[in-house]
Amino acid sequence: MNIYVSNLSFNVEDEDLREFFAEYGEVTSARVIMDKFTNKSRGFGFVEMSDDEAAQKAISELDGGMVEGRAIRVTVAKPREERTGGNNGGGGNRRSFSNSNSGGRW
Repeated sequence: MNIYVSNLSFNVEDEDLREFFAEYGEVTSARVIMDKFTNKSRGFGFVEMSDDEAAQKAISELDGGMVEGRAIRVTVAKPREERTGGNNGGGGNRRSFSNSNSGGRW
C-alpha cells in the first residue's frame, strides 16, 4: 500500500520516514520529496508497505502524531493524475507572455 505523509518537518529525511513506519511492518520504500531546484524537502513524502493491514494500522496510529513539533497527516496515497502538456490541454492556468507591443507592462 502506498501512503502519503504531509506536514513533515523540513529536517525529516528518507531514513527517518522509514523508521516511523518500520515498527508497523515491512517498509518497501520511504521517500521524502525534494524540491528539484533547491534540493530541500517539500514537506511531504511517500511510504510503501507490503502488508495492507499493517499499513492501515500505521495510518490510523500515526495520523495527527507529532514529529519535531508538527502534527503530520498520514493518508492512503491517491493515484497520480495524468498530466497533459501543450497549449492549455488541461494544464491549468498557463499564460504566455509576449513582449511585442507591450507598452512597458506585462
